[in-house]
Amino acid sequence: MELTLGTPSLLFPAVSLLLLAYTNRFLALASLIRDLQAQYASTHRRNLLAQIDNLKRRVRLIQTMQATGAGSLLLCVGSMFLLFGGLPEAARWLFGASLVLMMVSLALSVREIWISVTALNIQLAEMESDQ
Repeated sequence: MELTLGTPSLLFPAVSLLLLAYTNRFLALASLIRDLQAQYASTHRRNLLAQIDNLKRRVRLIQTMQATGAGSLLLCVGSMFLLFGGLPEAARWLFGASLVLMMVSLALSVREIWISVTALNIQLAEMESDQ
């Protein structure tokens, strides 16, 4: 397989959009955490603690998602640099590593989505118990 400068550059738009989506998720969680903290300070409801714990795990996951996504982009750039420098074999390995980091980032994203569904189920259970 021949690796050209164009191949790693194909990941740039995908990684950029993923990082933007991850940042939006992070900002939404930050806002939600602030709201829940204010609610807990005034009510001390125990179910809020479960939601806050859930959000802590999600924030850590998003941080790791962002780091692996950025690492993927950095390795793509390194791969292009190696191709430009006439080291195609090393460039292939670095590009392969960038693809692995991208897969890790996407797998973490799926995990974070599952955790967010758990948070929604906590909220729904509270609504059902209030009826």
